[in-house]
Amino acid sequence: MRTFIAAIVLAGVVAAPAAVAQTRATQQKNLERFEKYAGAPIDAFDFWSLYKFQLVGPEKVVVWSTINDAYLITVAKPCSGLEFARGIGVTSKQRHVVSRKFDYVTYGNGRCQIAEIRPIDYRQMLKDGPDQNAK
Repeated sequence: MRTFIAAIVLAGVVAAPAAVAQTRATQQKNLERFEKYAGAPIDAFDFWSLYKFQLVGPEKVVVWSTINDAYLITVAKPCSGLEFARGIGVTSKQRHVVSRKFDYVTYGNGRCQIAEIRPIDYRQMLKDGPDQNAK
């Protein structure tokens, strides 16, 4: 089981494109946009690999499990350094399922437990186009 978890985490770190360092203001603007499309909190989601990720705050990250399936994850505090991570992983202690009760976002030497998962209507977000309030 530990080998399986390590493989999923490693695949997530390798498969995810490197996040570009962003300012806190840029992350906040991006977070606000994702929150417009985020649904009610859920306990878990299916997860085979980490397609990509985007850091959107000190304790928040958006992860894509497929090209169209995105989730806003909030991790438990304290979680120092996540907002500056160049790569992340997501554990999956229950085969191919990420759970807020059992799983973590990992980065560098850090590991933060998932506190909340909210699905994002990413298709609708793309359909609506760029944020009208963006400058």
